[in-house]
Amino acid sequence: MKLRFKVLAVAAVALGTLLAGCGKSASAAPKTQNVSVGIVGADKTVWAAVQKQLDKENAHINLKIKEFGDYNQPNSSLQAGDIDLNAFQHQFFLDNWNKSNKGSLVSIGKTILAPLAVYSKKISSLKDLKKGDTVSIPNDPTNEGRALELLETAGFITLKNTELPTPADIKTNKLDLNVKPLDAAQLPRTLSDVDASVINSGIAVDAKLNPEKAIYREKITKKSQPWINIIVARKQDKNNKTYKKIVKAYQTKAVANVIKKTYKSTEVPAWNYKF
Repeated sequence: MKLRFKVLAVAAVALGTLLAGCGKSASAAPKTQNVSVGIVGADKTVWAAVQKQLDKENAHINLKIKEFGDYNQPNSSLQAGDIDLNAFQHQFFLDNWNKSNKGSLVSIGKTILAPLAVYSKKISSLKDLKKGDTVSIPNDPTNEGRALELLETAGFITLKNTELPTPADIKTNKLDLNVKPLDAAQLPRTLSDVDASVINSGIAVDAKLNPEKAIYREKITKKSQPWINIIVARKQDKNNKTYKKIVKAYQTKAVANVIKKTYKSTEVPAWNYKF
């Protein structure tokens, strides 16, 4: 009888150890992390490729893409903690936003370089612009200055020597063009009301404008480096390991190929771009 109880006791201990081991194994299974990313424009295809890369690497990260309608919201939402990351802006835009809003957002990785382009429903070349024609440009401070520099490069205006020009900094305007700043998201919708419009790549793609029909495109030079788009996080998350995995997954050949296929010449992978 005693032997029987002893055998049962040993069996019970063994079973308990086995169950405890199972419990430990289950708790050690990697937990999938949800990471929300704010974007503006048509970048969902690229971020789907990033998700595919994360899945391939068994990173256990689930990206939740949140689309914003304009450039004014994603940084405020990130600063407030409503999203984890955003990816829609270049370094110049971020620096200006931080300065104007006492923000502390930081870049954690480069993504693409998206040259501005000029679209029109009325002319087929910038050479067709006439005296007094209207050209619309984005009205956010950095892209406004960038669009003005495009018009200067194209030979229509000259600008005062300032880091971030505004329409007030136009020195000469040989055709007396009416340079009209508008919210970036409105530019495609108001093409019929102007003679030409300088439009950001993501906004143009989102509006289904044909990039092959752009009548002029911003040239990529060493001066383009401040316009490289970036993935942005809160300062305290600068070294977040999960976010670093997302940057690494973005900066892969597979994602670069998707960018090239999706955007043709309108956007280029910029993390290793040779200027």
